[in-house]
Amino acid sequence: MVKNRTAAVALSCTVLAFLFSGQAFSGSRPNVLFIAIDDLNACPDRMGGETVVQTPNINRLADRGVFFMNAHCAAPSCGPSRAAVLSGMAPAATGVYSNNQDWRKNSVLKDRPTIPQYFKDQGYEVVGGGKIYHASSFSEIQRAGLFDPKPWDDYFPSRKQQLLEDVIEGHSGRFDWAATEMSPEETGDGKVVAWASEMLAREYDRPLFLAVGIYHPHYPWYTPRKYYDRHPMDQLSLPEIPADDMDDLPPAGQKMGNDHYHKKMVEDGEWEEYVRGYNAAVSFADDMVGRLLTALEKSPHAENTVVVLWSDHGYHNGQKQRWEKYALWEQTTRVPLIFSAPGFKGGLECAEPVSLLDIFPTLNDICGFPAVERLDGESLVPLMQNPGKKTGRAVVITTKYKTHAVRTDRWRYIRYANGDEELYDQKKDPKNFTNLAENPEYAGVKAELSRLLPAYNAPINPTGNWKKKSPELQADHK
Repeated sequence: MVKNRTAAVALSCTVLAFLFSGQAFSGSRPNVLFIAIDDLNACPDRMGGETVVQTPNINRLADRGVFFMNAHCAAPSCGPSRAAVLSGMAPAATGVYSNNQDWRKNSVLKDRPTIPQYFKDQGYEVVGGGKIYHASSFSEIQRAGLFDPKPWDDYFPSRKQQLLEDVIEGHSGRFDWAATEMSPEETGDGKVVAWASEMLAREYDRPLFLAVGIYHPHYPWYTPRKYYDRHPMDQLSLPEIPADDMDDLPPAGQKMGNDHYHKKMVEDGEWEEYVRGYNAAVSFADDMVGRLLTALEKSPHAENTVVVLWSDHGYHNGQKQRWEKYALWEQTTRVPLIFSAPGFKGGLECAEPVSLLDIFPTLNDICGFPAVERLDGESLVPLMQNPGKKTGRAVVITTKYKTHAVRTDRWRYIRYANGDEELYDQKKDPKNFTNLAENPEYAGVKAELSRLLPAYNAPINPTGNWKKKSPELQADHK
């Protein structure tokens, strides 16, 4: 946990006032384009992830900003991750650990401002579209999701619904894929991005905060055919999975891996098709980012807009015999994070460990807002000014009560609620193949990292399931 310090914020704001004193800002606060992508792991080509998808438009944004190459989610599932990003508070502080929890009823968060609410309070025009809070496409109640209508001056498709329905005849949804004959404009994401482009084209009498949620590459991968064509089967690369990869995991790690979906894919001979479906959805999401950037460049806001792009968590494509998220290995927690802001150099990369919890304090810092009393992240402005700066920082990722990972520039330490441990040397073993936790040589490393775990773990808050209990209305399998 890191609290914002008034003196530090004041100093950063002084620096920023100097940086932004030129024509771009003309004395006014910047606009913000807030781009959330669902289930995007470290496959964008500049990240050097285990599998690679060409992402020219994410690169295009990186060329104008700082790409945080070692960014990690606060929680490896949609609901807790988004609650953490939007509130700036870690799961262990709020007790929001699973998708089934309604963060709006959380006793810690219910009276705290979220990012859109705080921008609203600072006098911004606050508009958004698509998946910003937790939601999924499988039912009417889930397309509405855990939406908070209060901050928004306008929302697409409505202030009661986050997602549009993409109906594909003959397909079942969930872990499903199809190369469709729809045009990009006919898809739900295409419609959200078209709406957001219209919002960017408008003039406003106050600064603009525009949030855009891109649902791809969340499953099902119903994606226009041309994106499948970019990923022919004979050029597909699958993740490396040693046959004995699970052998050195403790019982809790064994349980976290061995996903039944992956077993079925392998047995049915469909693993390659599923990976192709994911990669096609990534290419589609990248094109949606490109459309947003083009709309921004053509807009009256091109010179005074901060852009932040992030994904709520990573994604397993078979690593640790697992599909999806809900785990604490590198493939699940590492995510793209890019900040672009007027006055800062572009085309830079930062290798220091950072967290999605840093988004809220960084936006506050850039925009010159008063400090929020309790935020668990840190402003990234110093790293945007000097990406090579060494911080010695560790970030914490949480899934479930008392189950955490600590990620430093070298180590990944996992401790489960039952006390089981895993330890990986990320420099020598970036794919997390060799668990060092039982090696006495690393007892001191474990002891040091264990001191960085949360001292307090909030109870599950609230309990219960916000969705109906029927299986067809369950957004995820956990």
